[in-house]
Parts: sequence; C-alpha cells; structure tokens
Amino acid sequence: MMKINYIIFAAFAGAVLFSSCKKVLDKVDVGKGTAEQVYSDSILTKQSVDYIYGQNLPTWGGNGADGGTIPTSLTGLTDETTGDNKFLQGVATSADEGSIGTSNSNSNFYGKMRIINTFIRDCRAGTLPTAQKNRFIAQALFFRAFKYFSMVRVYGGVPLVLTPLSSVGDENKLANQQPRASTSACIAQITADLDTAMKYLPAKWPNTNDWGRITSGAAAAFKGRVLLTWASPQFNPSNDQTRWQAAYDASTKAITLLAQGGFGLFTSTGNSAAGGGSNAYANMWFTEVNNPEAVMVTGYNTTTSEQFRNGNNYDKSVRPAYLGAGGSSSQPTWDFVKNYLMKDGKDTLTSKYGKSATGGYSLQTFWKNRDPRFDWTIAYNGCTWPTLNVSNYKLWTYVYYTNAGKTAFKSTEISGQTSTGFYLRKATNATTNASDLQYSGTDWMEIRYAEVLMNQAEAAAELGRLGVSQEAYANIIAIRKRAGIEPGTDALYGLTAGMGHDEMINTIMNERAVEFAYEGKRFWDLQRRKLTQTLLNFENRKARYGITISLKNAPATDYALATRETASLDDLYTNTFEVKVNRKLDTKYSLNWQNNYLFFAIPPNTISNDPAIVQTNGWDLGGFDPLK
Repeated sequence: MMKINYIIFAAFAGAVLFSSCKKVLDKVDVGKGTAEQVYSDSILTKQSVDYIYGQNLPTWGGNGADGGTIPTSLTGLTDETTGDNKFLQGVATSADEGSIGTSNSNSNFYGKMRIINTFIRDCRAGTLPTAQKNRFIAQALFFRAFKYFSMVRVYGGVPLVLTPLSSVGDENKLANQQPRASTSACIAQITADLDTAMKYLPAKWPNTNDWGRITSGAAAAFKGRVLLTWASPQFNPSNDQTRWQAAYDASTKAITLLAQGGFGLFTSTGNSAAGGGSNAYANMWFTEVNNPEAVMVTGYNTTTSEQFRNGNNYDKSVRPAYLGAGGSSSQPTWDFVKNYLMKDGKDTLTSKYGKSATGGYSLQTFWKNRDPRFDWTIAYNGCTWPTLNVSNYKLWTYVYYTNAGKTAFKSTEISGQTSTGFYLRKATNATTNASDLQYSGTDWMEIRYAEVLMNQAEAAAELGRLGVSQEAYANIIAIRKRAGIEPGTDALYGLTAGMGHDEMINTIMNERAVEFAYEGKRFWDLQRRKLTQTLLNFENRKARYGITISLKNAPATDYALATRETASLDDLYTNTFEVKVNRKLDTKYSLNWQNNYLFFAIPPNTISNDPAIVQTNGWDLGGFDPLK
C-alpha cells in the first residue's frame, strides 16, 4: 500500500506546483502563487517533492517511465525471457535508442530534470527552517542522482545540467546548448548528490506515513550500486582497484546506515500471500510498511477510487491467460531455468541430488530438489501453485499427440499457451481474486537489502577478500540461508572453500541471477560485466529455448489423466511425461548483439536540438569516449 500520497499539481511557470490544501487557501490565491509562497510553506513543499517521487520512482521490474528503448522490457534483452527488437537482430541504428529524449516534454529525462532542478533552486530560496529545507532538498538530490545514473549506464557521459534553463527564445536556446560531460564528471556529480542526501536524510523516517521516502541508507545503497558499475569492466577495462575499493566502502557504509534504520534481510515466514509455505524469500514481497528488505520502494495500493488509484498490473500480466489473467508475459526460458542450482547449493555435476546415472543432469527431473528460489520463481508443469484463492491448484502445461506419428498435438492449456513451457510465479499473490488482479497493490522493491550485500560481496571479491569469514563468502551464505538452501556439513551452503577470483566472481554473478530473477537487474549486470554479447550470441545457437512436455504414448485419448491431480510428480515424469528442449524461441533471426551496444548512441534528434553534443564512439563516426 502506498504510504506517500502522490498529488499531481498544475504547473505554473514550469516550476510551481499547487495543492488544494485549506491551510494554504487561507493564505494565498493558488492561481496566482509564486515560488516564494510555495517553498515557504511546508505542506506545499512536501507535496512538490512528492510529485518528484511520483515522476521518478521506477515501476515494476525496475522499468523507467521516460519512454526510452533500453529502460523498458529488460528481461527480453537477456536469457530470462524472449524479445524481438532491432538490438537483438543486430541492426539497431543511432535512432533506435531514445532514453535521453528529444522533446521539451516534462515526461522525458531532461523535462523531469528541469522539475527537480527547479525544486532544488526554489526550495533553497524559500524560508523554511534550515533542517526541514535540507531534508526536502536531499530527497530531490537523490532523484537527480538516480536519473543521471539511468542515463550514464546507457550512454556514458551526458550533458550535466544542474540548474533550470530557460528555453524560451532563440537566444536562450542557443546559449543553453551544452556538450556531454565526461563520464567521470557525471559519476562525481552523482556521488556528490548522494553524499549530500546521506548527510541530511534520516536512517528511518519516524512517521509511518512517510514509509517509502528515501533514507540515508537508501542513498548510500544506491551509491554502492553506482560505484559498483563504475568499477566494473564496462567502465573500468584497466581494472583500477581504487574504484573497487570505493565501491566496497560505499556498500559497507550503506550496511551500517541501514542497520541504524532497522533494515536487513527479510526473514519472516508468517505471510500466506505467497501461497503457503514458510519461505522468507517468497513472503518478502507481501510485507509492506517497515519491510526491512525494502531499501528503496515504489508503493502501490488496491483502491479503485479514481483520485487515489495506484495499482500495478504485474500480477495480472504473468499469470496464465486461461486463468482470466492478462498476457502471461515474462515467461522464463530454459536457458535461464538452468541457472538454478540444487537445494544443497551445488551444481548438477557435484550435487548429491542432481546426478543422473551417467553423471550428468537429468532433464526428466529438472524440477526436483532445486534451490528453493526455483519453486518460488518458476511455475512449471505439475507444480502446485496456489493462486486465485485455490490453495492446491496445480499447473499443467503438457501437450498430447493425437496421431501415432506425433505430428499433430493439442495443449492442455485452454488458451494462451506458454511459449517456453514455464510461467513466472515470483511475487504473485495467492489470495488475490481474478477481478482484483488489475489493481495489484504489491510494492516494487527497486533496491533490496540483498542487493546491498551482493554489491559488497562482489567488490570484496575483486579486492581479494576471499576468506570464508569475509564478505564474498559471508554475504552469499546469508542470502542462501534465507533462501532455504541446505547448510551442508561445512556450513558453507554449497560454496566451495578456497575459491579464487574467477570462480568467486562467476558464483556471484549466478547468485545475482537467481536472487534477483525478473527484477530488472540481469541486463545491467550483464552489461557492466561485458557479458551480454557472450550470453546471447552463445556459440552457434544464437537463440533462446523453451521445453515441451508431452505424453509419451500417442495417440493419447485421456489427455487429462484422471490420476494426475493425486499422482506423484516422480511417477508422472518417469512413466508418463517426456521432456524435450525443442522450442526455439528466436526463430526469425539469430541473436546478434553487437560490440557497440556496450554504450548506446545519442539519438540524432537530440543532437539536432543540441549540436554541441558529440556522438558516442562506435556510432555514426562519433568521437565521444564514454570511458573517460
């Protein structure tokens, strides 16, 4: 449930935002208000900063709201699910990525930046008490850093605008043309804004109605994310160790501040909205106010009132269409499902559970004895998936052949069949009715405490802090323990003692993949580690795949299998089902992610509007180096 009430105001002179608050109406005609009047009143100032929250908080999946290509549909640019666009085809031009925007609209990047900068300027000029003023400005500075980082990780350096510019008249428009700042200058400004935010924001807001506001710990955690990216191979090909040290220090500071605010790994097992069971990883999405996991959160509610409605359609979008849901989006691929280890934390070649008779992985039992996060993220044929208030609902996605030659088949799914053999179960509410799905109130956690631990672990590994009591080991162990992985006799939760740098980094990247699956993190992790091309253009496959589960016998007359609801999955998969990896999901072309996609092009229309901007290296004879 949203605890910050976002009120959208009418813009006055491109800067002043108004409310119908009675206290203010007693003072001033809001139709003729001035910045001085607004930013000398704490209620109007609060509502103005709330507008900035509403404009800039990410939506479900970590998607942005600027309308660009890269900040949306992130899972389709990885092995998590499928997508179809020019980037995957390898034919994208400089005009095909538009995150930075090309218009004067308040809804694009620099339009939003203007609102933020205007707020900072006018709040500073207001007459509120200094401490109160600093808290308001600190929140705006966080979002300025948040938005600039959203551009830097796409393009490298961008024009660094820190004051509202007047675009009225040709002279002002010409005077306001600005070149791209260096990437290092952008990172320095981002971290400076975050340092100020950390200085003036509380570790925890004392009023529960302020749940969801940025805290000092959230600012520190985001700084850790920024500096981890800055230290990663995408931006740091020379592996400058001072950058890794800065990233480590930032996440370490974040952990300290978050502890002061009561944040930490969510470990409660008492919430039933995930569909039964006692897994904290599954339940963490359904505790809202004072959820210790939620370092940075976008709140939603279930109200149907037009004035206060703030729901999301995530829950509806991922469920099977035949259950009355919306689109069954983000269907997991087989390629991603394989990332999950076994429940003892080992891979299939070393696990006591995962070995087949020949020593390899058994495709027929892909679902069995996996990392518990698998069952709480991936819905598969025969799994029990409590949904729409049916506690024992089982999902069936198998097909049955209608002729002996196995050339004609039908699906057990009435409509909208899964294209991959899987559905996304993560963060779906088992107690929601079908009619309420479009008003899902489940909050989005943009920064989870687990990410802060993983950021620190990765920086620690790069610094050679690889002892079993140091952060690389300790933080992964804490996360795996919360997930429900078995500790093993050595209490390492599947980790191997004595791992070197490369093995630990590979372990961390896989851990990030499964811990943050379908949370919009994988694409950025692959990009900063320069792994996107390697993953998508894998050897000669250059495609993602799904599975088909069919009845072994053909033709099948009893496709419903009267005993399927009570039979054990072991028996069904051993005697009845046949599993094949035969669904090629990318059929129009071979995946062809290009080298120059590491940093994207500035749209030509943006350069036309501001000729001082130089195009990115690798695009249209560009000369801007994003590594500087």
